[in-house]
Amino acid sequence: MELLQLKQQLEQAGIPYKEQEPLSAHCTFRIGGPAALLLQPKNESQLCSGIELCKQMGVPYYLLGNGSNILFADEGYSGAMIDLTAMEGGIDCRDGRLAAGAGIRLSALCSEALRAGLTGLEFAYGIPGTVGGAVYMNAGAYGGEIKDVLVSVRYLTAEGQIVCAPAEQLELGYRHSIFEKNGGCILSAEFQLQPGDKEEIRAQMEELMNRRKEKQPLDKPSAGSTFKRPAGAFAGALIDQCGLRGYRCGGAAISEKHCGFVVNLGGATCADVLELCRQVAQIVREKTGYELEKEIRVVRD
Repeated sequence: MELLQLKQQLEQAGIPYKEQEPLSAHCTFRIGGPAALLLQPKNESQLCSGIELCKQMGVPYYLLGNGSNILFADEGYSGAMIDLTAMEGGIDCRDGRLAAGAGIRLSALCSEALRAGLTGLEFAYGIPGTVGGAVYMNAGAYGGEIKDVLVSVRYLTAEGQIVCAPAEQLELGYRHSIFEKNGGCILSAEFQLQPGDKEEIRAQMEELMNRRKEKQPLDKPSAGSTFKRPAGAFAGALIDQCGLRGYRCGGAAISEKHCGFVVNLGGATCADVLELCRQVAQIVREKTGYELEKEIRVVRD
């Protein structure tokens, strides 16, 4: 009944949606059952309205970016997925600052920085997420993190207010931000960069991308680094040390190329990935004493 009422309200508000949309088509793992509803708001106003309607109707919702750090349940999701990448909008560049909506892909933000001759985002080139997702988990690579260049974030609070908060109030740490606990929906973010030489920026981006291609299994579906880095060690090195390179459960396996990645060899299920993670964490704990914690987010009802 709640879903039926929500659909009626979405139609009245002109907010596009799909029914029984396979979530495997909306994540880089290519795993997951159907979402009862997939909302595809065209702009910020529709996004805020869609969230409010879900709350009014008592329908659980999940904010979806590029799906590059997510493992969806095989059963799917019985509520509403809200696709932030469906929103229209560009990137504003002025006075060394870039402002972009949450659904803008990080690769597009990096490309705009290069076009404008601004340095500071080279580390993020090749990270397959969105601006919102990058802020949410304080994405980082090759010695850089989003918090290094983030100035402020506009977001919709759990109470329905739109606020703008400076980066220092967002509790940005290793793969963490305040949004993991405050229920806010990131709407847009602003970044401060520095003038640089375009060719040097381009060369740095290309170098880091080549390193990714050389070391990471970009040819197979995955959700990136599967485990967080434990204090004093590296997850991939620990897994390799335990002789688990290529270790598999069903269609899921530890990558032969980089042991920090779990890959979908074809037909892998959420259950395969979770069982593989459980077994690998247990073996690493028994052999090394280190506790591995999943970095990927598991989304289920």
